[in-house]
Amino acid sequence: MTDHNSLRAPMLKRKVLADYVYEEILSSLIDGRREPAGTISIDGLARELNVSQTPVREALARLEHTGMVRRVALKGYTVAPLSTAAELAQLVDARLVIEPTNAEWACSRATAELCDALRETIERLGASHTGATYAEFRDYWKADEDFHRIIAENADNPFVLAAYKTLGGQIQRFRYFAGMGVTDAESAILEHTAILQAFLDRKPERAREAMVEHLQGVKSRSVRDSGGTA
Repeated sequence: MTDHNSLRAPMLKRKVLADYVYEEILSSLIDGRREPAGTISIDGLARELNVSQTPVREALARLEHTGMVRRVALKGYTVAPLSTAAELAQLVDARLVIEPTNAEWACSRATAELCDALRETIERLGASHTGATYAEFRDYWKADEDFHRIIAENADNPFVLAAYKTLGGQIQRFRYFAGMGVTDAESAILEHTAILQAFLDRKPERAREAMVEHLQGVKSRSVRDSGGTA
């Protein structure tokens, strides 16, 4: 008889290792410890983190989808440059195409459990540190990502969900918080709370409007923090 527990343990161990490697590389990228356009050595990272090359390759593939690293044919991976103000604005414009619809659809089928899950992410936002390093604002970023992800997953459309996942959420913008900390926590919490209220009131159109207002605020603040104009 197959011992399913004995099979599950190595799989769990591998996932924990993969997540650890991903977080370590992501931290170095967000904190600016790796120069934009700099070459990334898979072998060097493996030695630095004391792991095999496999979890490093897996982590870099995941990071490529976020736009944090770029893969160049025959050359390997390089660190992506910081997004320009115009690129950050375009990213939010893309989110404005998808996320208000997600909010409307998810609100139309909202349950008490969904509202509780959204409320929990807002509570985490308020309780999280917003300091100048990734280690300090990591929990804040995760809570922010979870809020939008939960809404997207509950919109109940796998194709729209797939499109949402390709955008990489807020990760590019958070690179600008390295060295200064999160600059708009108060505004973001208020805007998330307005979206939650629409869910509690079971008002899908208001949920759409509140998401638009939130993302427009994100766009304005992103451009400001990047020091440019869209």
